[in-house]
Amino acid sequence: MSKKKLVVLSGAGISAESGIKTFRDNNGLWENHDVTEVASPQGWAKDPHLVLDFYNQRRKQLYECQPNNGHYGLVELEKYFEVSIITQNIDDLHEQAGSSDVLHLHGELKKVRSTTDESLVYDLEGWELKWGDTCEKGSQLRPHIVWFGEAVPAIETAIEIAARADIFVVVGTSLNVYPAAGLLNYVPSATPIYIIDPHQPAFTPSKNITFIQEKGTEGVPQLINLLTN
Repeated sequence: MSKKKLVVLSGAGISAESGIKTFRDNNGLWENHDVTEVASPQGWAKDPHLVLDFYNQRRKQLYECQPNNGHYGLVELEKYFEVSIITQNIDDLHEQAGSSDVLHLHGELKKVRSTTDESLVYDLEGWELKWGDTCEKGSQLRPHIVWFGEAVPAIETAIEIAARADIFVVVGTSLNVYPAAGLLNYVPSATPIYIIDPHQPAFTPSKNITFIQEKGTEGVPQLINLLTN
C-alpha cells in the first residue's frame, strides 16, 4: 500500500530555533542592514562587497548551527508518509537532519551562481565567497539566493507538489511572504492542513485547518502524535 503524501511548507521560525537569525525579528533589519541593501539586485549593483560580506557572515553562522527537534521530527514522519518539504529557508538544516526531499524556494546559502548565466550553479567550498571568484565563463559569482524583486523559479514545482498533498503542514512561517503563502490556494479542498505556529495566523480558518500553537520543536512532535495515533 502506498504511503500518503505529506507536504510541509517551512519558514524562518523553524531555523530560528537553531539560532539562525531572521530579519523579520527586527523590523525588517538584518544585522542592522535594511534588507534592500543586502537582498536585492539594486543592493548588489550598489555595493556588491557589502552583499558578499553579509552572506559570508550568514554562511559562517550556518556552519555553527545544528538541526533541532522540529527538523528531526519531519524526518521521523518519513517512516509513515511520503514527505516533501518546500522551504522558504536558505539554510540546509532540513538536509542535515536527514530529510530526503527538500525544495528550496528562495535559493541555498551554501551554493553560488554566475552573474551572467543563472544556470551555472556551484557548491561553495567553505563559508567565504570573494570578489574575484568567477564562474567558468569568467563572470563574478553571486549568492544563489532569490532576492527581493526577483522571480521565484521553483514556485511552479512547489505548486505541483502542493496540489498532490494528502496532508499539508505549515511550520515556522507567518504566511505573509508571497508567492510561498499562496501555495495554500493549491492544496486540494479535502486535504487536512496543520499549522504549527505560536501565533495563529490572521486569516479565517477553514474546517480543514488544525492549529498547533507551538514552536516547531514542540509542535512537530505533537503533529507526529496526531497523525500516527
